Amino acid sequence: MQTIDFELDREYVELKQLLKLTDLVASGGEAKMLIGEGQVRVDGEVELRKACKIRAGQQVELGEVRIRVR
Repeated sequence: MQTIDFELDREYVELKQLLKLTDLVASGGEAKMLIGEGQVRVDGEVELRKACKIRAGQQVELGEVRIRVR
């Protein structure tokens, strides 16, 4: 599994924005589709909320990629 460390420069980032900022998706529409299909996990649980607030210390997974938010 590939791991990406993402340095958070604010209190939180929305899940769909995080996927775009880490270049895992090409657009917000693609991010919304993947989240809506249940393909994204936050801290090991499927997350269906597109605007879910992701904070430092959390992990997001999409396929074989893990994002560690710091």
